[in-house]
Amino acid sequence: MKNNRVWARWLVSALTGIFLLTSVYLPAAQAGMISTQAIVDRQLADEQRARLHALLERDDVRDRLIGWGVDPQQAQQRVDSLSPAELNELAARMDEMPAGAGVLNALVFVFLVLLVTDILGFTDIFPCVRGPDRR
Repeated sequence: MKNNRVWARWLVSALTGIFLLTSVYLPAAQAGMISTQAIVDRQLADEQRARLHALLERDDVRDRLIGWGVDPQQAQQRVDSLSPAELNELAARMDEMPAGAGVLNALVFVFLVLLVTDILGFTDIFPCVRGPDRR
């Protein structure tokens, strides 16, 4: 009986020490308010990305990109990495274009964005482009 009490005290002390040690090192959770505008901006950016992905999945667009020597997968990745400002600019240009010329102009714009990022050295899509670190 006495042996069981000693064992129980040791077990309770050990578990208490473990719980205290693990709870001391846990970071406190920080919560903050998210503005409605931030949620709307995020949703708008997601919709614009989905719109561009749908455009890049079309067969005629894919064929045109391949004709320019652009891998469609890399174009999809570049769309994923566009900033919200770039997405807004691209969406605004697409909305301003006439219906028939929208796809071609959007392709030209995507091509130019890829070309500029390739020249600046952020991407390596076009093998013929020599960026600052590719000699």
